[in-house]
Amino acid sequence: MAVLPIRIMGDPVLHSPASPVEQITEEVRTLVSDMFETMDAAPGVGLAAPQVGVPLRIYTYNYVDDEDRPWRGVLINPVLWMTPPEPGAPDPDLEAEGCLSFPGERFPLRRSDRVRVTAIDLDGAPVTLEVDGWRARIMQHEFDHLDGVLYIDRLSDADWKTTQKIARKRGWGRPGVSWLPGVDDLEG
Repeated sequence: MAVLPIRIMGDPVLHSPASPVEQITEEVRTLVSDMFETMDAAPGVGLAAPQVGVPLRIYTYNYVDDEDRPWRGVLINPVLWMTPPEPGAPDPDLEAEGCLSFPGERFPLRRSDRVRVTAIDLDGAPVTLEVDGWRARIMQHEFDHLDGVLYIDRLSDADWKTTQKIARKRGWGRPGVSWLPGVDDLEG
């Protein structure tokens, strides 16, 4: 297993739709293992394959709720359904999220509170998840990565402009910029 560099906004792999996984090979299994190690080292609650430079429809997730119940897995070729989000502005305290591909920052974003995801796991077995709350937010965030969308692309105009200023200041927004968890002093 290896910790992989995480691509930062501006890298083309983050802004293009990912391809379906045609077959679960040893290469895919190794990628998933490396994604778990990278996600844990970052640390993050989710990581999509495009974030480590691989344009495949795979993401891992890891979340421990308020009652210390772990929730961890991998989804391959997921399909997402969601209830419409509640109208209105997001709560800056309760609905702020971050992203390992825009590390060190958090912005409020309104998401659906309930989703259903179908996919396959590493054994090719079907998986169905029906989740709400933060688990639903994680599913939507990681699924967006598979379609070439970063959460900053969904922000209000004012917050989006702030992200662009941050990106310019840090030299992001161009191909080839990444960070390595455990080595680089970044978190997101």
